[in-house]
Amino acid sequence: MKRLWAWGALIFGLLYFFLPLIGMTNFSLKMRRGEYSLDAYSKVFADSRFQETFTYSVTMALMTIVFGVFLVVPTAYWVRLKLPRLRPYIEFITLLPLVIPAIVIVFGYIRLYNTSSWLPLTGSAFGTDILLMFGYATLALPYMYRAIDTGLRTIDIATLTEAAQSLGAGWFTIISKIILPNVLVAVLSGAFLTFAIVIGEFTMAALLNKPAFGPYMQLLGANRAYEPAALAVIAFGITWGCLGLIQLVSRLQKTAPRQA
Repeated sequence: MKRLWAWGALIFGLLYFFLPLIGMTNFSLKMRRGEYSLDAYSKVFADSRFQETFTYSVTMALMTIVFGVFLVVPTAYWVRLKLPRLRPYIEFITLLPLVIPAIVIVFGYIRLYNTSSWLPLTGSAFGTDILLMFGYATLALPYMYRAIDTGLRTIDIATLTEAAQSLGAGWFTIISKIILPNVLVAVLSGAFLTFAIVIGEFTMAALLNKPAFGPYMQLLGANRAYEPAALAVIAFGITWGCLGLIQLVSRLQKTAPRQA
């Protein structure tokens, strides 16, 4: 009986999740009356604004990933090696972006870094891009930190550090050539999550007036019928692709110690 209930709950969950997606996909294929076609998708891909916003968001995602890796890997490594008592406090800080709305963060950025402040980042396009990257890194911090911290937990960083120091390696060499390669799979997992977050983020990009993919999806949804459905399918495909890559690198992480 319990097995029957389990199968029933699984089937209900699958139907609840997939039926709206099937309906949306079906609708996106009916732009041409009376037949299925990919006209909506071809219009989306041919739209110069789609190309501009998607390219911008991908670029910002890559910048955010690089910044997040440079910020989180040394921090998580140092906390585990030298400051283990601070781990609960660091974990609490990294969880704050989950409870503080993005709109609060971006309004704080605008208030602190407007054109009349001591650091007027919003006064130039490059400064606003940097500010947006910081915002994206903040939103992705809980996922990036936990992925890397989990990766560090699987290796003996104290022994590796002592062995490297005995051979004359400095801190930069230890982190870049010893620690980072050993947690590369965990870093990739956090990177894919960061990529998915940046691609779909709307609030920060809209309030900072940047040509990102999230505001473009909202703008298209307010003015078109079939193209928004096609764009939503594309966005879901990107997200599922990132989730699939996370599963792949997680399997690689499990099999890596066996191969060593």
